[in-house]
Amino acid sequence: MHFIRVLTILVVVFGLAGCGSKFKRYNGPEVTQVQVHKADRKMYLFHHDKVLKSYDIALGFAPEGHKQFEGDGKTPEGQYFISHKNPDSKFHLSLGISYPNATDIAFAESQGKSPGGDIFIHGGPNERVSRRDWTWGCIALTDKEMERVYSMVKPGTPIFILP
Repeated sequence: MHFIRVLTILVVVFGLAGCGSKFKRYNGPEVTQVQVHKADRKMYLFHHDKVLKSYDIALGFAPEGHKQFEGDGKTPEGQYFISHKNPDSKFHLSLGISYPNATDIAFAESQGKSPGGDIFIHGGPNERVSRRDWTWGCIALTDKEMERVYSMVKPGTPIFILP
């Protein structure tokens, strides 16, 4: 009887421990592209031509225009790809974006500046992402939304960041 009680308690404890995990599972259709519409502050996850999910987002603190230099507060525009997953992000979880590309680097260098880097889709410093843009050029979601996106999007997925 004591053994069954201990076993039941262990099952409940380990079961509850898994409930709070930031690593979710996704078994739906493959995300074949991500689109970010900066003007609308929206991000869409697509399976071919079908929208699977949409999210409200926050951008860099100076969101208008294409990112050109380190520290300009702009979110890049153009076609990139998801470069990697970062489970140890300062902002909960994050997906790397392949900025800067060769064109971004060449332009910044022609101006004697650095193009910057470390552009991500990431969670927020809190559970609520407001319409106010606050990142250094990244795309921000709530932590809960980021858990879902992190589970759905794989490295190599194209991302189109539109004005």
